[in-house]
Order: sequence, then structure tokens, then C-alpha cells
Amino acid sequence: MNLKKASRFITSLYDEYLRPIGLRSTQLSLLMALEQAGTVTITRLSQILLMDRTTLQRDLKPLERQGWVSITEGEDRRKRLIALTPEGRNLLKRALPLWEQAQIRIRDYMGDERYINLLGQLSDIVRLNRQD
Repeated sequence: MNLKKASRFITSLYDEYLRPIGLRSTQLSLLMALEQAGTVTITRLSQILLMDRTTLQRDLKPLERQGWVSITEGEDRRKRLIALTPEGRNLLKRALPLWEQAQIRIRDYMGDERYINLLGQLSDIVRLNRQD
């Protein structure tokens, strides 16, 4: 239960820092993943983010409406390709300093050693999921 509460708090903290630019933490995660992955299929992006495809498609729609991502048909019409637009990259550049401020707040509270250990433990949990 504490893990779930901590997750909700972290999400609300990031949302608070991102509010000035009209972005939510969940949206920032999608933009960051696209920046790293480049143009990808919805299936591949859902694998990268460990998200259900249906949830991901629903979460991408507002980003597409805002012009931050493009969704196009691939060579095979059944595949849809997702890419970050120039507007999305610009928004990401504006969002990263705000995200870093939230990170600093957490790191200052926890201290460097505990913070670094936590990140390592969270990475271990993600790897556990990928073993399934």
C-alpha cells in the first residue's frame, strides 16, 4: 500500500511542477519515451512503457490533438507509427527543467545515497516485469 501511495504522491508532485506549461507527468513520460525511441509503432511504445496498448492509444489522443505527437499509418495499414513533432520537442525542452526541479526536491528530501538506491531498486522492479 505504501508503494501505491508513494506512486500517487510522486505523480502529483510532478504534475504540480509541470502545471505552468499545461502538461501532466503521464504525458511527459510519453514525450520522453518518444524522444528516446524515435518513430515507433504503438505496440513497441507500449512495450517500452509497460503499458496496455488500449490505454496508450487513449493517452496519445490528447497529445496528437495538441500537435505534440503525430500518428500515421505504416506501410502495413494495421500498424500505426507514433513520432514526436517539432512542437512536442519544443514542449519537452520546456518541461525538462521543471521535471528536474521535482527530481531535485525528492533527492534533497531523501539524500543522495537513499535516492540513488531507490532508483536502482525501481530499475530492478522494472527488470522483473520484463522477465515475465
